[in-house]
Amino acid sequence: MTEAGAGPFTVVAGGVRVMVRLTPKASRDRIQGVAADADGQAVVKVQVTAVPEDGKANAALLKLLSKQWRVPKTGMDIVQGATDRRKVILISGDGADLLQRLDQWMTNHHD
Repeated sequence: MTEAGAGPFTVVAGGVRVMVRLTPKASRDRIQGVAADADGQAVVKVQVTAVPEDGKANAALLKLLSKQWRVPKTGMDIVQGATDRRKVILISGDGADLLQRLDQWMTNHHD
């Protein structure tokens, strides 16, 4: 399996890794869709109304993704970039099943 041209989702041991670019202090909470970051990496662009203080924006991010993707919040962890706009989230579970669900969600929910 090649990583070249891979989307923001990568199946890993124990689940799926998701590349996210978070914009705090937005007008509303929403998943904008997939876009290429400055270095060409595909990321899921997400906006939250919360401020980036005391983990509030991160908590809002996980709450939004949990609701939209129907994944328990307890099964999601920010494994990289907790204090950065660019984050890596690990969603625990069956990687292949999660990947299929996430891909289907992204296909059906574009702004």
